[in-house]
Amino acid sequence: MVYLYLFICLPIGIFLALNTLHYFFYAVLGRLGRADDVTPSATGDVVRKIAVLVPAYKEDTVILDSVRANLGQDYPRDRFDIIVIADGFQPHTLTALAELPVRVLPVSFAVSTVTRALCAALDSLAPDAYDLVIVADADNHLAPDFLSRVNAAFAGGWRAIQGHRVAKNLDTRVALLDAVSEEINNHITRKGYRAAGLSATIIGSGMAVDLRLMKAAMSGLTTIGGFDKELAMKLAIGGHKIGYLEDAFVYDEKVAKRAVFEQQRTRWIAAQWQFVADYFRPGMGQLLRGQWLSGLKLVQEMALPKVLLLGLLGLVFGVSLLVGYAPATLALGGLLVLFVASLLLSIPGYLWKKLSFRDLGVVFSLMFSFIKAAFNMRRAFKSFMHTPHNA
Repeated sequence: MVYLYLFICLPIGIFLALNTLHYFFYAVLGRLGRADDVTPSATGDVVRKIAVLVPAYKEDTVILDSVRANLGQDYPRDRFDIIVIADGFQPHTLTALAELPVRVLPVSFAVSTVTRALCAALDSLAPDAYDLVIVADADNHLAPDFLSRVNAAFAGGWRAIQGHRVAKNLDTRVALLDAVSEEINNHITRKGYRAAGLSATIIGSGMAVDLRLMKAAMSGLTTIGGFDKELAMKLAIGGHKIGYLEDAFVYDEKVAKRAVFEQQRTRWIAAQWQFVADYFRPGMGQLLRGQWLSGLKLVQEMALPKVLLLGLLGLVFGVSLLVGYAPATLALGGLLVLFVASLLLSIPGYLWKKLSFRDLGVVFSLMFSFIKAAFNMRRAFKSFMHTPHNA
């Protein structure tokens, strides 16, 4: 019985150990390292021309509020434009947008995706029209100094950066735990990666990229979901690191309901699966040739999602208790403790104040939603699964 258990579980245990050590290593580095923030200079920095691209699919309920908020930047008004890529908007929303000092690019696709919306906008821009582009979701509110901080980072030589996305709403337990998940990612896969000298991961919004670089990297992308993963890989192949600005805040709406959480994660898991399938062979080839930036990007994307890893560690640990094989039980228990420590290290203080033991029940509920999302990911390969936002 024990030998059969070891034969089956040893490879699984090794895989879980590698994932756990990955998260723990970068969680510790995130505590020790620093982000790439540069204090904006009152004088001296070139004031770059910036295009804020907002791909929006049927976002009539939130777009006007977001646009008005994002117009309140402390950046010179003649040096940035907000470009709303309006897909499926109601006529009254388009009329209201026309009254604001923004550009509106109406688009329509047989299958609507963020990739197609962004490519349409980039194709409409001359290479010298702007110095850089920022991508923002329709619900995102950029902090008033966001553009100034991005401009200062580009003055320091960066050509691609990711801002710090934080929750705009903490009104339900699902939204609170979604915010916790986002901040853990910020700590581990952005601040931690940068502390190791690697590229920060990008999220798909709150990121800034040199316009010419963005045009080249997005050219030819056809992915239905997860364009940010492929974009990051193309940047890595070109030798361009992605910085992380911890003090450049982007306020993002967190999902408030379990059903929406499940739909969103279905799209994310499908995007991760598709990325690994498409880039496994070339990524491993680059790793073997010593092209670390792009090779390690593949390795990073192969890490299990946090909720899924937590569930698997708990399940295998429980099985080891039933089998009664002490060495495996101790090893798996140690991995479980190490992974939980990684998560605890990564949660910022302001969220600790809002968490309670009652939220643990929601964690288990979301774990089951994540498992369902993994089994439903084929849906995301066929059509873009839009995450609805609230006004």
